[in-house]
Amino acid sequence: MVERTDEQHADKMKKMQAAKHSNIASKTHEKGLLIVHTGTGKGKTTAALGMVVRAIGHGMKVGVVQFVKGAMTTGEKVVFDAFPAQVEFKPMGEGFTWDTQDRARDIAVAREAWDEVKRMIADPAYHMVLADELNIVLRYDYLPLDEVLEVLRAKPEDKHVIVTGRNAKEELVELADLATEMTLLKHPFRSGVKAQAGIEF
Repeated sequence: MVERTDEQHADKMKKMQAAKHSNIASKTHEKGLLIVHTGTGKGKTTAALGMVVRAIGHGMKVGVVQFVKGAMTTGEKVVFDAFPAQVEFKPMGEGFTWDTQDRARDIAVAREAWDEVKRMIADPAYHMVLADELNIVLRYDYLPLDEVLEVLRAKPEDKHVIVTGRNAKEELVELADLATEMTLLKHPFRSGVKAQAGIEF
């Protein structure tokens, strides 16, 4: 490795700073984003909830609908319930499909949750809408993909919509403005560690 003097380093950083500032200044368009978090790694919902926290900090109103979760108490619900004027938090799921074991009921519950998401997307009071685990619902064909894509394509220009869950459909990723795939490297569950409060829920 070639060692640089402090002066050479400072010169390089000045050039980098100028290039970065120029690049940032060229980005002038502002719009609501369609954001997709998918992949086998942990952190999809966690990252989305972090955006909800940021939105709260900016005085925005956010709608959160959870498709699969809802059968258990989570730390995030307790927190967001403290901001009733800014967050409508609706855990509408009844648990994982292997627990519910009732496809017709799962489809009906998914439809109810999706109707809530559509309502929030259409309501100008909401700046951001999180459809947590919607990808799971789409994977099992509980909702028609074409219908979901149509609603997301037609969302208001300034509305942010976040979709989470494993196995995101290619068409959804293609439509997204921002798509991130969380990759599993290690997980304590595989070593016999159970899901823990503050980490998984």
